[in-house]
Amino acid sequence: MQFGIFSVGDVTPDPTTGRTPTEHERIKAMVTIALKAEEVGLDVFATGEHHNPPFVPSSPTTMLGYIAARTERLILSTATTLITTNDPVKIAEDYAMLQHLADGRVDLMLGRGNTAPVYPWFGKDIRQGIPLAIENYHLLHRLWREDVVDWEGKFRTPLRSFTSTPRPLDGIPPFVWHGSIRSPEIAEQAAYYGDGFFANNIFWPKEHFQRLIDLYRRRYEYYGHGSADQAIVGLGGQVFMRKRSQDAIREFRPYFDNAPVYGHGPSLEEFMAETPLTVGSPQQVIERTLKFREYFGDYQRQLFLMDHAGLPLKTVLEQLDILGEEVVPVLRREFAALKPAHVPDAPTHASLRAAAQAAQRAGKQEEEVSR
Repeated sequence: MQFGIFSVGDVTPDPTTGRTPTEHERIKAMVTIALKAEEVGLDVFATGEHHNPPFVPSSPTTMLGYIAARTERLILSTATTLITTNDPVKIAEDYAMLQHLADGRVDLMLGRGNTAPVYPWFGKDIRQGIPLAIENYHLLHRLWREDVVDWEGKFRTPLRSFTSTPRPLDGIPPFVWHGSIRSPEIAEQAAYYGDGFFANNIFWPKEHFQRLIDLYRRRYEYYGHGSADQAIVGLGGQVFMRKRSQDAIREFRPYFDNAPVYGHGPSLEEFMAETPLTVGSPQQVIERTLKFREYFGDYQRQLFLMDHAGLPLKTVLEQLDILGEEVVPVLRREFAALKPAHVPDAPTHASLRAAAQAAQRAGKQEEEVSR
């Protein structure tokens, strides 16, 4: 089981002080948070991709490349790479380059984003969002697996005898998660390719995500990648912790009430009752997160959103200390004890390379036997 954090990179005023960090401060804070994630023993840091205020992470590969140079173990991911508005050729090249620089510690999550105007900004039509996601990923998938590609589709100019460079490290493309909060077509796409499906389980009730994940699992098995319970699932989550739950709620309430995404709507208590947001003690976070397995089955990656809504950097770093010292060790132990032996771990570059080498050896043995 992989545990980590993801950041949407919002620049939001602190409602308790009225101060808004500068873009420079926010970008540097995201780097500090990533380094802290490795220090406290987490597995993954993921950044979003946005091209509009109040967000700063418009260039995930730049940020992740910088973090790669300053870390040794942390898996570097995205918490959405916009497959609809980015050119798949550029995605193929940028993330292969990042993969080399990070010695394989790279995967990415593809999605359509949450900002409608981004489509015309990049010359695309939002009404074609799903077809764009499907066609662009089909091309990206080929670019990473075929040395020479001929391509003609609906949404970009044709390619003739094109080679994307650099080639993926060791011939192993970065592992891809398809992220979705509402689209069954994306769950189907993830299942078709045998990729991971990431349900950003933060805003809606569990029943909604249960339907999407169940669809993905059934179709994963249908396409012959393994049994439904072997499908690769990731989940998002939101937490805020203090030793006493009353203190956590009191401290987090002004940030929740004024957050651009969910402020001025349902109360904190209503939101916690209807979504996976957990504000309380470390033990409450442990108990709530372990419940996810009951709802969604065995899964491979859990990412928490912790640096949003104007929370100051000092507070976020304190949260990471609690997560790394008191919460994740227990979750690792409990999830490991519950996971059946036939359910795989989250793919990594090393595990994918080992599987490819094993398949190569098996192929050679079959060839020799047939002779």
